[in-house]
Amino acid sequence: MYIRQKKSWELSENKVTPESVYLTRRKLIQQTGLAGFGLIMGSAPISAVPIGGFPPVRNTEYTLDRTLTSEQDATTYTNFYEFGSSKNIWRKAKKLNTDPWIVTIDGLVDYPIQIDAGELTKKLGGMEERLYRHRCVEAWSMAVPWAGFPLSNLVKFASPKIGAKYIRMETFFQPEIAPGQKQSWYPWPYVEGLTINEARNELAFLAVGLYGKPLPNQNGAPLRLVVPWKYGFKSIKSITRFTFTDERPRSFWELLSPKEYGFWANVNPWVPHPRWPQDRERMLGGGTIPTQLFNGYEKEVSYLYKNEYTNNKRELFY
Repeated sequence: MYIRQKKSWELSENKVTPESVYLTRRKLIQQTGLAGFGLIMGSAPISAVPIGGFPPVRNTEYTLDRTLTSEQDATTYTNFYEFGSSKNIWRKAKKLNTDPWIVTIDGLVDYPIQIDAGELTKKLGGMEERLYRHRCVEAWSMAVPWAGFPLSNLVKFASPKIGAKYIRMETFFQPEIAPGQKQSWYPWPYVEGLTINEARNELAFLAVGLYGKPLPNQNGAPLRLVVPWKYGFKSIKSITRFTFTDERPRSFWELLSPKEYGFWANVNPWVPHPRWPQDRERMLGGGTIPTQLFNGYEKEVSYLYKNEYTNNKRELFY
């Protein structure tokens, strides 16, 4: 007899937050069509890339142990340094044109390619929705429904060569519309990276939507990385390039301050940041809760770090 074991993020359905808050929007979308997105979103700008597939089908393997963050909070309280250091940058982010959006896949791959984001998503398989925790290194957090594809699908599509050990990801560089990119002390464009094994982990996700709709610009339209066991700055927004390489990338924040922002950036309550304690977090919408190792995804990802993962969890590399 097969007995299914729950994964660490799963709860019984009666404990999951009611979906009525944003499922009613889904019904409106279905009734009015994609042309009604601008009216439904109100003040929050959305991607113009016609990726289709909305509203996505929820993957019920991924549930939450906390209430969903309101769409208003999640789409108006964001970091996007390309448009400034304020959290309230959604208005400025409207200037980003995401249609067309050319994505380059190159490096140690069999077939380098430049492809529009909409076409790329069509090639990555069926879109799904996942409920994930999100933890910022600044000690705030949220819980949101991302829509997109396993990052492993993109790895398969890219067909990396045997020598590829890392994926270097890069965002746009348009200082004429992104005022933060005029600040020369930052190492633009924004760069992040993962190991190939991290990218193939089941939790690694390439998001194209949020709350049942295409991503708003400020949340990383049209393509962003989501790695929920790491601090939020690892989840690079508005990706334009995936480069497969045998050299470990040096990420944006690591270049700026390597003592504060490591390449790995795994959520760890026992390793404080110089400016923010990491043992507790402030949920958008109210309340504070204890922070969990790997943001609560320890069972699913700790094997990736077996050479560094010891009984003394303070030593877990950052």
